[in-house]
Amino acid sequence: TRGGRNICYSEGRPTPVSRPRLLGWADDFATGLGIERPNPDEPAGVAAVEALGGNRVLPGMRPYAARYGGHQFGQWAGQLGDGRAITLGEASFPGVGRLEFQLKGAGPTPYSRRADGLAVLRSSVREFLCSEAMHHLGVPTTRALSLVTTGEDVIRDMFYDGNPAPEPGAVVCRVAPSFLRFGNFEILAAYEEHDLLKRLADLLIGHHYPRFDPKDPNVYGLLLDEVCRRTADMVVHWQRVGFVHGVMNTDNMSALGLTIDYGPYGWLEPYDPDWTPNTTDAGMGRYRFGHQPSVALWNLNRFASALLPLIGDPDRATRGLEQFRDTFHAGYDRMVAAKFGLPSIAAGEDRQLVDDAFDLLAAAETDYTLFFRGLSNWPAKAALPDAAGADAFLSRLRPALYADAVGEELEARWVAWSRRYAARAKREPTSDAERSAAMKAVNPKYVLRNYLAQNAITAAEGGDASGIDRLLRVLRTPYDEQPAEEELAGRRPEWARSAPGCSALSCSS
Repeated sequence: TRGGRNICYSEGRPTPVSRPRLLGWADDFATGLGIERPNPDEPAGVAAVEALGGNRVLPGMRPYAARYGGHQFGQWAGQLGDGRAITLGEASFPGVGRLEFQLKGAGPTPYSRRADGLAVLRSSVREFLCSEAMHHLGVPTTRALSLVTTGEDVIRDMFYDGNPAPEPGAVVCRVAPSFLRFGNFEILAAYEEHDLLKRLADLLIGHHYPRFDPKDPNVYGLLLDEVCRRTADMVVHWQRVGFVHGVMNTDNMSALGLTIDYGPYGWLEPYDPDWTPNTTDAGMGRYRFGHQPSVALWNLNRFASALLPLIGDPDRATRGLEQFRDTFHAGYDRMVAAKFGLPSIAAGEDRQLVDDAFDLLAAAETDYTLFFRGLSNWPAKAALPDAAGADAFLSRLRPALYADAVGEELEARWVAWSRRYAARAKREPTSDAERSAAMKAVNPKYVLRNYLAQNAITAAEGGDASGIDRLLRVLRTPYDEQPAEEELAGRRPEWARSAPGCSALSCSS
């Protein structure tokens, strides 16, 4: 039952719905697991969709919701738990290992408090698409197997303005080796349930960090080290692709260093380190793009505090947190150098070149993804230090600019920067083609811009899933050119600047 002490989970079953229908299926992910797409004309297919929609509990499943706590927007929120997520069970797959299958939006759980535990189609489409998009971008993430509509409406106040309205409901089946999060450990430490804290940490180590010797007196310090390193690597990837999580509460931080809980996320479109997609966070900006590394470290401090009864030595915990700083700073420098096609940014000249570029990006609305993709395509070594060379560079820059013109002064600064960049490129032995290929491997052409997701959502609400299928297909190879899909690579249209679902989003689901 909710609120019980010395428990990690509570059993609970999904709530049946009237008309479950498969709307989205991650074919490549499912194929890799050896799972066939459900055929609605076969009994097995019908049973699968019913299970994925919450209508049927199959043999071997023992559904439950997890108990955890968390710090939300920097404040301890006490006990939270899976309020609308129900784990169906685990299964092992050859070459992959153990995976947990979890339904999100399948009805109330013992931790739902006064909420209904349901999810609407718009948030479910966003989670389904983003889970898969992030994987193919090379970002550590949970996955999504299916998207099922329920045939029932869910009442939500999308803008928190006192105007609730019915929206179509849906259920996502999300998949991960584990959904354990910092908050699972925080709640046990907060209530001094230390025996259970040790059991949970031992389970995490035994299943997911098996190289650690459980008899090693330093084992919990080693666990903290590894979680810190993995979290740092994850955040470096977020910064690389311009992803903003939007709600980095400690209950949304994975003990495996995976991106979890896709709510009010977004991608940088105009480069702005202070941008957050979360309307709830608009005033504080705690979870803004440029602050994500600092918040990750703050959250890891909370995780370290939760593990301290097991680690024993505060100094050892502090050394673990240093793993985040060291891993992040080294990884970030390598990542930024790769985005700019530089061997490193260790030299003062190279770091200044990079810093000046970011200053210029922020000086006018410049699309983060399109700028780096354009720079990847610019033959810098062949550039001439004259007007023709300047025009060639500006032709790569202009598609990334949200304004028709940036002014003579800023244009002149960009041209001056391009000549410094070209001179630096010419000192490297690699050809323009080699440099371009290396840069394109880390600078995607396609990301899940909010307006693209919203277009797919609008079509799906009208019964047309083709937009979801198209995005899923294109985002499977986000670094490829895909000329037939060029329209999905362009900058955000002006109409989407403030349109619902296309810019900032609320936590409403």
